[in-house]
Amino acid sequence: MASSLGLKGIPGVAEAITAGRDILLAEMTGGHVHIAHMSAWTTLEAVRQGKSRGVKVTAEVCPHHFTLTDDLLAAPVPYDTNAKMNPPLREARDRDAMIAGIVDGSVDVIATDHAPHHYDEKNVEFDRAPFGIVGLETAIPICLDRLVGAGLIRLPRLVELMSVNPARILNVPGGSLAPGAPADITVLAPEMSVTIDRAALKSKSKNTPYDGWTFKGGVAATFVGGRLVFSNDAAGWPAETR
Repeated sequence: MASSLGLKGIPGVAEAITAGRDILLAEMTGGHVHIAHMSAWTTLEAVRQGKSRGVKVTAEVCPHHFTLTDDLLAAPVPYDTNAKMNPPLREARDRDAMIAGIVDGSVDVIATDHAPHHYDEKNVEFDRAPFGIVGLETAIPICLDRLVGAGLIRLPRLVELMSVNPARILNVPGGSLAPGAPADITVLAPEMSVTIDRAALKSKSKNTPYDGWTFKGGVAATFVGGRLVFSNDAAGWPAETR
């Protein structure tokens, strides 16, 4: 795809070579390595092989890498810089491999790779535009719809991927509803219909390739430190809690 569009390529093998090297170093030293933003099927194979040998390796994927492919670079809007991210969007084989890794447990975490950029920064030639898209506001609808709603994983597995495992891997408080745990809580609304509207995003940045997409599932409310900081009227969140 990069060659056909005259763009610089970032092949999956480049990612896999680096990840494979780091996994081997972790194996030699007994250290822990976390592979961030995995996007290539060859990288996933390196992670699986490392896990099978007892290497302390964990890995994450982002919603855009298990829902989109590099076809988005050509259509519906060729050279749309909202499709430019690092690692780049890859082929269907890579996208499908990321889903398979989530389902079989090879993937430990789903991360947003939230990368906001001003409109003027993105509204330039493709090669000059910065990498990245906003991900915080779109991650839950995408994951609920494409993973839980599709019957690929159950809701507890999604909570594990997005909350329990990140806290465990980083060794920070969180990922638990036990007494005394930080009251940083997202209340989910799995049945709510969500249409991504770039103009309505809370973020000051609007760089998303999902503008106009509709998903089943969203966020009803968000608490930080026990304090309600967001409530969604569309989810019918009780007014007395606000």
